[in-house]
Amino acid sequence: MSASEDLAANAPKSTTSRCPFPRGTNSVRLVIGRSMLCAIAIIPVVVPGRLVAQAPLAPAAPSGQTATPAFEGWYRNPDGTYSISFGYYNRNTTEVVSVPIGPDNFISPGNQNQGQPAFLYPRRNWGVFVVKVPADFGDQKKVVWTIKVRGQTFSVPGSLREEWQIDALEGEAGSNNTPPALSFEQGGPQGRGPAGITVERTARVGQPLSITVVATDDGAGVGALSRGGAPVTLTWFTHQGPAQVTFGTPSSRLTPKGGTATTTATFTQPGDYVLRVRANDSDVTAAGHAQCCWTNGFVKVRVTP
Repeated sequence: MSASEDLAANAPKSTTSRCPFPRGTNSVRLVIGRSMLCAIAIIPVVVPGRLVAQAPLAPAAPSGQTATPAFEGWYRNPDGTYSISFGYYNRNTTEVVSVPIGPDNFISPGNQNQGQPAFLYPRRNWGVFVVKVPADFGDQKKVVWTIKVRGQTFSVPGSLREEWQIDALEGEAGSNNTPPALSFEQGGPQGRGPAGITVERTARVGQPLSITVVATDDGAGVGALSRGGAPVTLTWFTHQGPAQVTFGTPSSRLTPKGGTATTTATFTQPGDYVLRVRANDSDVTAAGHAQCCWTNGFVKVRVTP
């Protein structure tokens, strides 16, 4: 990964046309298609015993590297609350970094477990979960995600400062593309955006659990390779749990208007799991040009022997 790609991988998309960084910050503007993204050259700030950084620059390697949390921005929910969105950057190209929820992987203030992942997949992963805050949270308070990995501690604060507002639900600037609506049954409750929708299931060790996902979209997904709208892509991840899960169909490609797909999840150990499926309708979202184009679905699974 080049320095410019690393910068692009860690800069949030603002709904305004200016780079939303404080005066004196070294920032650059990158144009991808019709969208502009602002990137910042972030160098870790060292405080006692801790690195505070959106994502320090470092070369990628197959394994053995660190993973750092990233603050993506915030958006307003229909009920007046706010969602503070987080992702992460795993510098490994193949290794999934496992950091169990607890003293080495926690959100503050409040409960240590507020929906963050315990399995960090390779490279940059955008908008993986949100922390919801009340309507009166204000723009001075902060939600902090801390990860301790390979002897280093990384923390990133998220806030409701105006310049960090993102277009996670309203639609991508310039294309009117909104994220897919996701459900786990035909005609069932739907969710959209990084907060998505959560359902609960039960399973037994060694017995595949069948999970059906229904995605509907506006067909406006765009990208360099899109003709008539980008297809909706479903990708599965082990989010939390005592061990990684094996998915029968790790990813599915639907039409630009969505569709239905089924996978299986097989567990090797009993315990409480969270699975995540990402429904993405833009073939350039991986470049980090916007925070508009995907929806998360979470499946909480109680697995018995």
